[in-house]
Amino acid sequence: MLTSNSRIAVLLQEGIRGTQGKTGLALLRYRPDTIAAVIDRQCAGESLTALTGISCHAPIVSSVSEALAYQPTVLAIGIAPSGGALPEAWLTELKQAAAAGLSIMNGLHTQMSAIPELKDLLKAGQWIWDIRQEPLGLKVGSGEARSLPCLRVLTVGTDMGVGKMATTLELDRAAHKRGINSKFLGTGQAGIMIAGDGIPLDAIRVDFAAGAVEQLVMRYGHDYEMLLIEGQGSLMNPASTATLPLIRGSQPTHLILVHRAGQNHIRTFPDVPIPSLQNAVYVYETVAAAGGSFAPAPVVGIALNTAHLDDEAARDAIAHAQQETGLPCTDPVRFGADLLLEAILKPIN
Repeated sequence: MLTSNSRIAVLLQEGIRGTQGKTGLALLRYRPDTIAAVIDRQCAGESLTALTGISCHAPIVSSVSEALAYQPTVLAIGIAPSGGALPEAWLTELKQAAAAGLSIMNGLHTQMSAIPELKDLLKAGQWIWDIRQEPLGLKVGSGEARSLPCLRVLTVGTDMGVGKMATTLELDRAAHKRGINSKFLGTGQAGIMIAGDGIPLDAIRVDFAAGAVEQLVMRYGHDYEMLLIEGQGSLMNPASTATLPLIRGSQPTHLILVHRAGQNHIRTFPDVPIPSLQNAVYVYETVAAAGGSFAPAPVVGIALNTAHLDDEAARDAIAHAQQETGLPCTDPVRFGADLLLEAILKPIN
């Protein structure tokens, strides 16, 4: 699929200023050198860095036809509309891209390889990558990852959408700078697009979810010193079913708890409170060990999302979280993940 020579045009119509562009913005932040152009008619001609704070200097254009001037080879759908379905208005743009020779990277639930109007436009060398497809040959989980010699670090959260993917990627970035042979394992559409590999956990039947995570971890566990597994969902969110299979399938050696500073209830369920960070640590460690059925997986650090705060307020929130939990705490996107990496590498008593 993606290669080192891929040049990506990111379809982000109304996603830069809107609320549904998380996938595309993650691609811009973590694969900036591969981005040829960004398509968003609402922001065409403006500075991407000024709008987003992301160090990516690709031009913003209004349409696929304008993006072709920058010679992309792949069109990535960077928007995640409600329900993950393909809006009818985008089909015309996708057909233009396919007709122009671009491959399509698709993280939506809509299977684009099954759309005749698109499939019939593909020529030799073109492809459609429907990321949200259940892998073949899945089995139920068995706890086999316990046998691996590598460190297995899983990010867990107090809610959905608090920054687990970004934290995991920042840890991978910090580990590589230290010369550690680490591997980021994507488990959601954006993470898979960035890594070029992984499992779409929300497309996998729940009975096989732990087995799918286990299969992914076992694929790489003997080749790397450290696996950094992208977290999904939250044990505190009543709509989430993703966190437990990630814990069981990866059999983590370390957990990093991710929280948005100041958030005291589940974002989409205001009547569901988020426990104190100290209690959240206890919940995750208790569930991971399951009363002794599995090895302890300590929470060794707190990743605090402070994107909505100024620098002074961010530092105050970090200091408060560190004092409350007694654990190292930082905002890994804002200040780097070295502090959390040190906590992972420190021998566990």
